[in-house]
Amino acid sequence: MSLFEEVRKRRTFAIISHPDAGKTTLTEKFLLYGGALQLAGSVSAKKKQRQVTSDWMDLERQRGISISSTVLNFSYNGYIINLLDTPGHQDFSEDTYRTLMAADSVIMLIDNAKGVETQTRKLFEVCRMRKIPVVTFINKMDRFGKEPLGLLDEIEQHFGIKTYPFNWPIGEGEFFKGVYDRIHKTIHLFEKTEHGKYKAPMQVSSLNDEKVRELLPGELYSQLVEELEILDIAGSEYSHDTYLDGDLTPVFFGSAMTNFGIEQFLNHFLELAPAPQSKKCRVNGLVHPADDGFSGFIFKIQANMDPNHRDCIAFLRICSGSFERNMAVEHPKTGKTVRLNYSHKLFGQDRETIDQAFAGDIIGFSYNKEPLSIGDTLSIKPCQYEMIPPFPPEMFALVRNKNPDKFKQFTKGIRQLALEGVIQVLHFEDDLGQTGMILGAVGQLQFEVFQYRLQTEYNIEIELNFMPEYTHARWIHGPAEKIETMYWQYSAKKVTDSHDRLMALFQGEWSIDYMQEKNPDIEFLKVPPTDT
Repeated sequence: MSLFEEVRKRRTFAIISHPDAGKTTLTEKFLLYGGALQLAGSVSAKKKQRQVTSDWMDLERQRGISISSTVLNFSYNGYIINLLDTPGHQDFSEDTYRTLMAADSVIMLIDNAKGVETQTRKLFEVCRMRKIPVVTFINKMDRFGKEPLGLLDEIEQHFGIKTYPFNWPIGEGEFFKGVYDRIHKTIHLFEKTEHGKYKAPMQVSSLNDEKVRELLPGELYSQLVEELEILDIAGSEYSHDTYLDGDLTPVFFGSAMTNFGIEQFLNHFLELAPAPQSKKCRVNGLVHPADDGFSGFIFKIQANMDPNHRDCIAFLRICSGSFERNMAVEHPKTGKTVRLNYSHKLFGQDRETIDQAFAGDIIGFSYNKEPLSIGDTLSIKPCQYEMIPPFPPEMFALVRNKNPDKFKQFTKGIRQLALEGVIQVLHFEDDLGQTGMILGAVGQLQFEVFQYRLQTEYNIEIELNFMPEYTHARWIHGPAEKIETMYWQYSAKKVTDSHDRLMALFQGEWSIDYMQEKNPDIEFLKVPPTDT
C-alpha cells in the first residue's frame, strides 16, 4: 500500500467535554464497537481479560475523573484510529490543549440535560483558535433533558456556528427508542442490553414502514415527523467545506450508556473526519503528510505509566512520512541525533512494540538519556513545528521536602513532573540570598496530582504552603538593558521558570497594568517569548 493510501485511512481525533458528560463511557463504547473491547469496561489483551479504561492512573479511578490524556489505537472498518482521550476537568485544561495540538478533528460531547457548559466553551475556543473541525455528540438521551431543537439553538448561540443534525432522537428518557438517520432516511430502533455492556441490537426500517408505526406510540411518531419537517424547512444545509473550516458542526444524538446510536455515530464520524492534514513547519512551510521524509512532534511526556517498566514515554504525533523502528532522526533543538529504538503502539496503559507507523499515527517511545521536552520536533529533514506554550499559572504554593535525606529523589521527581507539565516549577531568591521553589498550576487538582505522584512514584512527602495573594503570572520580555534597570513594584515577585526565563507573579490585573505603565519598553506576556 502506498504512503498516500496509508495516510488516507487514518483518523486522529480527540474527545472534549465538561466533566461528567460521559466522555470515558463514549470512549469505551467506541472500543466496544471497534472490536478492541469484548465487554464494556474490559479490554482483551495478551489473550486474557484485563480490567481497564482509558483512565490508567489509580488516582483517576479513585476520583472518577480523567487526570491525564491517553492514546487508544485500534482498527475499525478499514480505518486506523488514534483516539486521544483528554481530561475534562478545567484544572487539566493545559494537558488537553497540548493533546489537541496532535488532533486533526474533535468530538465535542454535550450532556442532554445540562447543555453547553463552561469547560466545553473553553475547549471549543481552543479548537476554533486552531481551526480544528468539530463534530457534536449530544449524550444521555436515555435521560430526560432539554428539547433537541433548543439544544441546537444553544450550540449555535454559544459558539457562533451552524448546526446540522445527521440523526434525530426518537423520544427521550425512558421513551428513548432510537434515532432517525437523516442521511440514509432510515430509522434505527434499539433494544437495551445489560447495562450497555454489549452492542445494542437494533431494527432498521424506513419512516413509512407500518411496523414502525406499530412499534412507536402515536404521539412519538407524530412528533418525529413534525420535527423532521421543521429541520428540513428551517435548518441549515450541510456543507462539508464549512465543517472543515470550523463554521458548522454535524450533530448526533444518542446514549453512550445504553449504546443507542453509537455505531451509527462512529460510522458517520469516520467518514466526516479529515485524514491527517498538512502541518506548518517554521523552516520550509507546509509539510504534507504523504511527504517522504519522516517528521513529528512530541506533545506529551509521561513517566512511570507502568510500574513494571519504570521508564519515560514520549508521545509523538507523526506529521509526515513513515516511521520504522530503530530509525535515527534529528533533534533540531539540540542538533543531536536520536535513535528511536523502543517504539510502542499505545492503548491506555498498555503498550506493544511497533515496527512501522505512518503520518497521523501516535506512537510512544521510551527514552532515558536524551533531553527531550514537550513541543520538540524530531525529523529526517530540517524541520521545526510550532512550539507548544505553557499556560500562565494562576495558583501558587511554596514546596518543602519533608525528607531532607531524600534530596536526590526529591529533585529527580520535581524535574520529571515539571518536564511532563504536571506542574510548573518557579525558582526565586529572597533578600538574604536564599533560593527556593514555588509550584505554579492552573487549578487545585494539579497540586494534588503532583503530591500524589511524588509520593507513589518517588516515595517523597512534601509540604505545600499556598500563596493565595498571587493570582497572575507573566513572562518578561524586552531588551536586556531595559530588563536590568526595570521598575519592580513591591508586591510583585521575581521568579524564573524551569528554562531560566524571567517571570513575575502579580496580585491582580491592576498590578500588571501598573508595572506595564512604569516599564513601557517591557512586555508582560501570557506565553513565553518565542525567541528565547
